[in-house]
Amino acid sequence: MNFSKIWEAVGGFFSGIWEAAVNVDWWTVIASAADIVIVACVVYWLMMLAKRTRAWQIIWGLVIFFLITYLTDALELHTINYLLRILIPLGPVAIVILFFPELRSALENMGRMANIGNKFPLMAKEEVTNIIDAVAKAAASMSRKKTGALIVMERETVLDDIAATGTKLDCLVSDDILGTIFYNGTPLHDGAVIIRGKRIYAAGCTLPLTVNTEFGTVIHTRHKAAIGMAEVSDAVVIVVSEETGTVSIAHEGKLYRDYDERDLTARLRELLVRDEDPGNLLSRFTGMFGGKR
Repeated sequence: MNFSKIWEAVGGFFSGIWEAAVNVDWWTVIASAADIVIVACVVYWLMMLAKRTRAWQIIWGLVIFFLITYLTDALELHTINYLLRILIPLGPVAIVILFFPELRSALENMGRMANIGNKFPLMAKEEVTNIIDAVAKAAASMSRKKTGALIVMERETVLDDIAATGTKLDCLVSDDILGTIFYNGTPLHDGAVIIRGKRIYAAGCTLPLTVNTEFGTVIHTRHKAAIGMAEVSDAVVIVVSEETGTVSIAHEGKLYRDYDERDLTARLRELLVRDEDPGNLLSRFTGMFGGKR
């Protein structure tokens, strides 16, 4: 066996690789790789945004539409194919109309990345803690009495449009006032309370219902409203079930159940009492792609 020729071949192989590495335009390689990664992330994000909502069924409907268009052309069904092709130019307008809620949610998520903080970190931590304690105490009390409640704690997304559906109050947050608002028989007990900063901004508000088909009929209207509010904003929503007294939190389009007063207080402090740091922007970015806290 001629080891010198083998060594020469191996050397020639690595020499060729080295020459290729030296002559390659690394900026083009990096730019192309970044381009692919960004496109993949955007596609993944859009899929996660649409999955288990009505948009997911719409996407499958579009796939079937184009498949039928292709098959009618291949089978020379000219009349059907002609009628289907007439509809194609209307596609962009139809997509904007059909996907309006998802597009709005996507733009809101991107807009939140530019915000430097929510209203609660602008307040003293002691004030925020007092508000959380009052909300948790009120929720626990209503849970024991099986009094239904919806409490929306506003953060970066301004909820003036939601507040306009109810009655403006502008009073300090306290467990007694919250208990009075949601007491069965009072005029405002069926709607939601919006807390802005350290004040109850409005009560008796109507919240948007979730369109997420994952929940189906397993939850009632009050919980669907809480999830819907958490889908279209970054608000933290506390919901008390009138049927079971269960206390839940809706946040980032998800529903988390079975909180007692201590656990609710701890969770609200995690969500509302936090310092801004350089990693917060990264956490928001990853959250857009379905990342968890």
